[in-house]
Amino acid sequence: MCAPSPRSCASASASAADAPAALDLALLNALDLAGLRLIRGRARSAALTRWVARFSSLGEHARLWLALGVLGATLDGGRRRAWIAATRRVGLAYALNTAIKLVVRRRRPQLDGQLTRTPTQLSFPSAHATTSFAAAREYARLGLPSAALHGVAVGLAWSRVYLGVHYPSDVVAGALLGRLLGRQGRR
Repeated sequence: MCAPSPRSCASASASAADAPAALDLALLNALDLAGLRLIRGRARSAALTRWVARFSSLGEHARLWLALGVLGATLDGGRRRAWIAATRRVGLAYALNTAIKLVVRRRRPQLDGQLTRTPTQLSFPSAHATTSFAAAREYARLGLPSAALHGVAVGLAWSRVYLGVHYPSDVVAGALLGRLLGRQGRR
């Protein structure tokens, strides 16, 4: 029952309405943590971890994808403008991802033994996933092999969960955002 003040009735209603959302978020967080622990607990060795960390570093700040776009613009003079536009969209995907991270402010997983360093402590969504899937769509449209591009995108995205710096939902959200942004360049 609400107190006589309209303000207290409104806050009681809002609190009741927020309860299912809080439960959903708690469930998502629990599933995320369980998925992260499952992935990190499988097939882990020192040699594999070193290799995954090196591979994952290619995705920092969209480095691999921006370099590939510049290379395409340099070597494919007939489609230079298309390559530049695609590369620009990959850069914009990175910028948008960064802006979303600053708004959402989800902290990275806090597990013992983080296996790589990160430029920030913000995790949602994964910039590796966003830029990788945006680039895969953009560059496949320009003639690069889609299966290879998407294979590298999946590898870079999931390397972040293996290394313990992203929750699975960070990677899934980043991949979906990248696919959406990569689609924007289609004509």
